[in-house]
Amino acid sequence: MVAKSELEDLFLREKPAKIFLGLKTTKEQNIYTTILSKQADCTYSHTVKILNALNKLGLVEFEKTGRIKTVKLTSDGWDVAHNLEAIMKKFEQLQEKRKQEKAQGE
Repeated sequence: MVAKSELEDLFLREKPAKIFLGLKTTKEQNIYTTILSKQADCTYSHTVKILNALNKLGLVEFEKTGRIKTVKLTSDGWDVAHNLEAIMKKFEQLQEKRKQEKAQGE
């Protein structure tokens, strides 16, 4: 079993969250690692490291066709990505609410 702190460490950081959500928001079923690294403004090697960690957790899987390797979310990955996206939206709502309250107080 994966330690709670390892999961928190993976998902509560900007780059892994961007990579993971990039997999959910892409219109393609399978996506190249280089595209994810560009979307997250992350190096290719760091993106591969993050994807390997997600693979070990069973959240993504790799598909290799010839020399081309793509990555996609598993069914558990889709569930986690959906929940992570909801959390991110809630954070944005809270931030916007604070801005509005601050503006009204001035």
